[in-house]
Amino acid sequence: MALGDSFTEGMGDPDPLLPNGVRGWADRVAEQMSVATPGVQYANLAIRGKRLDQIVSEQLGPALALRPDLVAMFAGVNDLMHLRVRMDELMAVYEDVVARVRATGARVLLFTISDPEPVWVFRPFRGRIAIYNELVRKIARKHGATVVDLWDVLDLGERRLWGDDRLHLATPGHEIVAGAVCEAIGIPHTLTIEPAATVARTRRQRVAWLMRHAVPWFFRRVRGRSLGDGLTPRYPALTPPVLPAGAVAMELPSSLTPCDSADSSPSETPSPKASATPIPDAPTGFAGGPTDLPPPSRSTIPS
Repeated sequence: MALGDSFTEGMGDPDPLLPNGVRGWADRVAEQMSVATPGVQYANLAIRGKRLDQIVSEQLGPALALRPDLVAMFAGVNDLMHLRVRMDELMAVYEDVVARVRATGARVLLFTISDPEPVWVFRPFRGRIAIYNELVRKIARKHGATVVDLWDVLDLGERRLWGDDRLHLATPGHEIVAGAVCEAIGIPHTLTIEPAATVARTRRQRVAWLMRHAVPWFFRRVRGRSLGDGLTPRYPALTPPVLPAGAVAMELPSSLTPCDSADSSPSETPSPKASATPIPDAPTGFAGGPTDLPPPSRSTIPS
């Protein structure tokens, strides 16, 4: 089960054949789970632009109704980007969400935010992001959640990680996050990072980006609007993950045994370095359990 905003919805990682036209790290993790353990089911309620209070009011109830065994939540970034934010109140709500999910017996996966220092648009928020990260770690320790530490995992100075709007991660960034999540929850994976060329941007391109993306983003914030207005969740009900074209659920080769296997070693599961607190007895899926339904291909997505 995935909750949150544009980061979890998959913004910046386009796929016109999927709901809302995006894929993202959460889809990739669900795909890897499905390959490792056929029958896994997945739901993604995240919608771009959502603040924490909206995630609580719109996503938490439907999520708990599905009785997930693992809930991944990335929330609070859109709140931090406002000129004024009451951090203690924000994180009190955040902790209440974690406590409510843990009370159901579900495992919880949380995220810190990447260091924004290389990105001038986000640099002014670096101090409050650092405080947010420390409070997320504290909440995770208190409630027995797992943290994927994106401050260490993602170097936002790498241009290849950013989408065209330079506000959301591109496909390589989502690949890195997916690999970090798989390692944090003990799921073997075959994720690779596609190389991307770094191209110097001209002054004209920088101005065009400012007018096309940065200025509209600022005015949406001022007006209390978001790109998610009117959108519905990509996968509101539990469903087998949609595997990429040509992929099928299969047993993993012996070189990709689970992380806690006696025969495995760090070199056998290559992926980005992640600083995380492992979950004991890692789950085999986002939610639900075994099903006789095979994972659909993209061609089976209902229109």
